[in-house]
Amino acid sequence: MTLDLDYDAFAGADRGSARLQPNADGGETARAWRDAVDGSQPYPRVHIDRSVTLTMSDGTRLRATVVRPANLLGQPVRTPFPAVLNINPYNRAVIDSIDHTLHAPAIGRVVRTASASLPLGDGLSRIGRTFGTGLWDVFGINRNLVRSGYTQVIVDVRGTGSSHGRWEILSPREQQDSVEVIDWLSRQPWCDGNVGMTGWSYSAINSLQAAGLRPPALKAVFAVEGGEDIVRDVYLTGGMPSAFIPLWLALVNGLKWLPNPATGVADVLRGDAYLWLRDRLKSPASEMPSLIWGFLTARDDRIFDDPYFDERNPKVEQIECPTFTVGGWHDLFGRSATRVYAKLQMAPGRKQMLVADGYHLDPGCDHGAPGRPPRLDVLERAWFDKWLKGIDNDVDGYGPVTMHQQGGSWSCGDAFPRTGVTPRRLFLTEEPSGTADHARHDGSLRPSPASRRRTLRITPDLRGFVSRDIAQVTAGAAIVLGEKFSTDARFQEAGGLSFTSEPVAAPTQVSGQMNLRLNVSTTAHEGIWAVTVNDVAPDGSSRVLTNGALTASNRALDPSRCTYTDDGVLLDAVHYLSRIRRLPVPADEPVRIDVDLVPTDVVLATGHRLRVDVYAASLPRYLTIVPDLIKARGRRQRLVLDPTKPSYLTFQADGDLGADPVPVVRLASAR
Repeated sequence: MTLDLDYDAFAGADRGSARLQPNADGGETARAWRDAVDGSQPYPRVHIDRSVTLTMSDGTRLRATVVRPANLLGQPVRTPFPAVLNINPYNRAVIDSIDHTLHAPAIGRVVRTASASLPLGDGLSRIGRTFGTGLWDVFGINRNLVRSGYTQVIVDVRGTGSSHGRWEILSPREQQDSVEVIDWLSRQPWCDGNVGMTGWSYSAINSLQAAGLRPPALKAVFAVEGGEDIVRDVYLTGGMPSAFIPLWLALVNGLKWLPNPATGVADVLRGDAYLWLRDRLKSPASEMPSLIWGFLTARDDRIFDDPYFDERNPKVEQIECPTFTVGGWHDLFGRSATRVYAKLQMAPGRKQMLVADGYHLDPGCDHGAPGRPPRLDVLERAWFDKWLKGIDNDVDGYGPVTMHQQGGSWSCGDAFPRTGVTPRRLFLTEEPSGTADHARHDGSLRPSPASRRRTLRITPDLRGFVSRDIAQVTAGAAIVLGEKFSTDARFQEAGGLSFTSEPVAAPTQVSGQMNLRLNVSTTAHEGIWAVTVNDVAPDGSSRVLTNGALTASNRALDPSRCTYTDDGVLLDAVHYLSRIRRLPVPADEPVRIDVDLVPTDVVLATGHRLRVDVYAASLPRYLTIVPDLIKARGRRQRLVLDPTKPSYLTFQADGDLGADPVPVVRLASAR
């Protein structure tokens, strides 16, 4: 299968959708999946038991909700069905409240219908639309799925919700819990022995972790916005903690103190409430003290890439069951969707990847219309029907790589990066482009290095608080504040160094990994760098396509995990980010750093330009631990444009960006 790219049809288009293969909606086949979800179901009601207790091998008691198909009288059907498991830390009481809202008589239908019909024109609408496009069915109780002949089980992670124990955040013990729960499920009389896992965010990571452990009963996974490399995605990007982590920890720690009112009285009578309270008092704010201590002193290993993270990252290459992953180019785990797909050692079809041009809080918001993918609940049902029930519904023929191309539209293909792109390189030069007078420096991206040495000064500011970086670190919540937080970076660029290419003469695709090599110096002993790559429209608006960051002391590369062209040009940088691999940063002496950028997929329309923006910081997307701030105090950072040590962007493209191809066609397989 190859991408059908119609260049002639696209040449006159404004944003580029006409050149893409228009089958992301799945055609008649996907309409049959949707009709199966929206039509009448074999079972009229569901039976919900919210007080199930599972005892783990170490004696810890997990609390669960079991949802089974039921007859008209609400009695559970005795027929065994496949089971769909969701394990998450967000408290089943919250999931219950969402379920009650979406399934309340009259109200639920109004909420779903109204949200699905909201326009996509602003951030609030994008987030609101998720209630009508299937996301919350994947996250919580999916009554329609159960009524079609599944049992659904939702479990509070140990130490959260109503479960006992101490929350350990995706730890090996928590992974063992998943395996034990799957085994327990497969042996219940109401389960036919086939188990699937699903979820969004944390529960998606949990699903990938469990799949990597290969429990025999786990037959399929449907994971929405999970993470493959937790430390580089969100915990410690480029050696800098994310503001998202303390906010998220505070949220989960707060929710774990909320008793479930559905079982409150029974828990008191059985003594479960006492055990629950005992465990909460033992660990009232899990991970928060160590996070604060590490941030202030750098004396906690979790401020570095440590075995703590290695044992929490899913072993994706060990997964054998069919796996469908959903991601977003500006998701918190933006790197992970494409990397999970690449690491899965199975044939396309058994593995599927869908990536939207969105954030962590809005997956599926534009699904369900012609030319766009089916709703998430429709895809989930089709996936489990195929791999848990053996129904020949051709879902394995969908995709397998379904992407919303930034600047373009949805399409399906068979590979990422897209077929036809080859490595290119553009150099940062001092010559003005005439397009970024608002920036601290207006430079150019050109096919040859700077002609003479020049030093450009850059200092940190707070403009990152009004940028796409803040939208990303708030999981997309900030997009409700307007275009400066999502579609136009000119406000942030006023504090940065900009380098812009010539306009493209024809639609040009940029797809895959990127690397930005910079020659930099600082007057202190630490440098803090944040970068974006943007699409600049003829009207001057500048839309961030991808981003990255790096502290200079973390510049050491792990060559065994990097991606190089056959000619040795670095295309995808992976830094050690460990304590022992940190390098000294000499004052006033240039060093070379490679800033890894989130992989992406873009089409630049005719007349558009590619831009690189370089900043001395981007708060609060990237925070700096206090010891590094002390090293960097009073610093003056510089980007050194030197023809003998050039700064350049390496990327993959199929058109003319004024960039000479890197003298290589194939990419090395080493990662």
